[in-house]
Amino acid sequence: MLGSLVRRYGDFAGCEDAVQEALIVASRDWPRTGVPEHPRGWLIRVASRRLIDARRSDLARSERELAVAGDQPPDAARAPAADQPDSAADDTLHLILLCCHPALTPESQVALTLRAVAGLTTGQVAAAFLVPERTMAQRISRAKASLRSAGASFAAPLRSDLPDRLAAVLQVIYLIFNEGYTASSGERLVEGLLTREAIRLARELRARLPSHHETAGLLALMLLTDARTPARADARGDLISLEHQDRSLWNSTQISEGTALVEDVLPRGPVGAFQLQAAIAAVHAEAGDWADTDWPQIAALYRMLANVAPSRTVTLNLAVAIGMADGPLAGLALVDPLVREPAAARHHRLHAVRAHLLEMAGRADEAAEEYTTAARLTRSLPEQRYLNARLSRLRCLIVGVGNRPDPVEVRSDIHER
Repeated sequence: MLGSLVRRYGDFAGCEDAVQEALIVASRDWPRTGVPEHPRGWLIRVASRRLIDARRSDLARSERELAVAGDQPPDAARAPAADQPDSAADDTLHLILLCCHPALTPESQVALTLRAVAGLTTGQVAAAFLVPERTMAQRISRAKASLRSAGASFAAPLRSDLPDRLAAVLQVIYLIFNEGYTASSGERLVEGLLTREAIRLARELRARLPSHHETAGLLALMLLTDARTPARADARGDLISLEHQDRSLWNSTQISEGTALVEDVLPRGPVGAFQLQAAIAAVHAEAGDWADTDWPQIAALYRMLANVAPSRTVTLNLAVAIGMADGPLAGLALVDPLVREPAAARHHRLHAVRAHLLEMAGRADEAAEEYTTAARLTRSLPEQRYLNARLSRLRCLIVGVGNRPDPVEVRSDIHER
């Protein structure tokens, strides 16, 4: 809906308000009159009328002000024509390109697009960037204000505009996928609607840019990662670690397609962050079971990734890989400096990784403290239950009962660019 309106009228903030008003009208009228035969078209027509009415009102007010000033007679009839946008088109990718506007910083482009186009909540966007929700709300508000003050036009971007916007577009699609693959809050581990939409958008973008290697890398990464979904949770919805997943449940069709994409683009370079992450996912997919995982190769790929696109999350993943390849103390040497960074210390994933490495090093009491902190900080109930279960087993181990817990699963996210 928003894409159709913005494509027609160009006023992002006004179109966003009109969409919200149309949804309010629908929530009031549809229970009484029934859902229309074409609900999306109905909503777009109502939103379009609201937008036109608002423009007429603004124009009439402006003309009255000019009339009072003696500049011209009022003429409220000069309102925009009530042309209806095409309600059948899927404008999601188009709108993502529009919102990744050069008037904004890359970070603001991604944040605004995730909130306004992908429909993620401010809290979900904040989780993607590892910042407090209040900070993200202010960032999104500033982005909208920047667009207004710059008089930003939402005309369709030219092909020459794509290079400046493409990095942000890829990051938006990737973060939509991440929120679906491991929901940052709530009861469910996976939101399949988001993962499927992200893969669909990546396919559409690759069809438009078949020679762009990072687009292929992103699609490969999502296919290889999403292939694990059938094995990631048990019947109760609780997380199953990578070590204990039934790999026969992994989607072999997606693995074959993703691996073929990696093998096609990786040798031709230049190598980007998404291609490297896809290569890491392919190494995991090649392992018949956990014991066969080539951790030295994964660690080498993460070192390359840290050079191409350094971030706290990449450091955490590198630390796990090094801990598995070279021992937990080597992994802790990478992770421990992050504890002194307030932004990193607020996120549960840092404490979950430290807990895993401390446990591997035999420092059970310290590991228990970190599991406790990680479980307290996460807003995902499946992750919280998983971390609490590991904590319980570790406490049993401390008193000489139970088995050694399994290694924690860490996503290969690049949240900060």
